[in-house]
Parts: sequence; structure tokens; C-alpha cells
Amino acid sequence: MKLETPFVLGRSTIGVITGPGCEKIKWNAVVRKIEPETFFSFTWHPYAIDPDTDYSKETPTLVEFRLEKIPAGTLLSLKESGFDKIPAARKAEAFRMHENGWVKQMANIAGYVEKA
Repeated sequence: MKLETPFVLGRSTIGVITGPGCEKIKWNAVVRKIEPETFFSFTWHPYAIDPDTDYSKETPTLVEFRLEKIPAGTLLSLKESGFDKIPAARKAEAFRMHENGWVKQMANIAGYVEKA
């Protein structure tokens, strides 16, 4: 991802997703909470890829990352909630795309950590 604005608590962070096939998709999220080295959360509109659609009237989902020390190192957990408030016409596809996307992103993070 290439950010146009930084991550700042309570403000929109805007950027462009740079993954293959996603280069024209805008990233727009609001950082909700930061607890250094343990927790990070943001809200965003899931699967908001149509540039001609105004998603601002939809309730965003909440994405939470938690880091927990465990005997083997550090456990990263991820939770995205709020899909129940997504309009019915978009809910199933948004959930499916995000479920697949997060599986890939968690694998990317694991690969990065293993190399470090």
C-alpha cells in the first residue's frame, strides 16, 4: 500500500492498494485505537472497490489486530466485525473477499516475520 496520509488516531488514512490487480483501489480507513506493541484498530468500508459508489452512508467494519506474548514468541490475532450492518446486496461478497484477503495478508505477515 502507498499511503497519501499517515496513520493518525481518529483521522482518515488514505492511500492506494498496491497488490497485483488492486492498483486502482483506494484505501480509506480511520484509526480507532493504538496501544503500542499490543493493539491497533481501524474502521473502513469493506470491499469498497467501485469508484462510482458512495460508501460513506454505510456503517464501516472494525478491524482489530492484537499482539500477545506467548512462550514461542508473539501471537498475532485479527478480527474484523460489523458485517451484519453491511447492506444485504453487498454483505456476502464483502465478507467473502475480506475473509480471503485477510488469509493472504496474515500469510504475508508470517512470511515477513520468518525472514526477519
